[in-house]
Amino acid sequence: MEKSKRLFLKSKRSFRRRLPPIQSGDRIDYKNMGLISRFISEQGKILSRRVNRFTLKQQRLITIAIKQARILSSLPFLNNEKQFEKSKSTARTTTFKKNRIKKNRIKKIEIQNSK
Repeated sequence: MEKSKRLFLKSKRSFRRRLPPIQSGDRIDYKNMGLISRFISEQGKILSRRVNRFTLKQQRLITIAIKQARILSSLPFLNNEKQFEKSKSTARTTTFKKNRIKKNRIKKIEIQNSK
């Protein structure tokens, strides 16, 4: 009897309770850039509720605050500086350009020879 009762007892696992990402005194507002910038990814996307560990109401408030800050241009829409740098042409486009230049040279030579 004792063995059968032991099978159904679960061992207690301890877990560490995580701290909430927003303290009770913090106001979710578009002016609070230090708070808002923590919940945006490197690409400038708003992090999900699951990642932020927010309640539904908090996630809605933070989303509205981020969108307001973007509209007022205190926060960039894109956080990727590489996009604004001059991009290098790919191999495909460079070969296309080289072929076009060769064709133009051949046409010029043909025109000169026909005269």
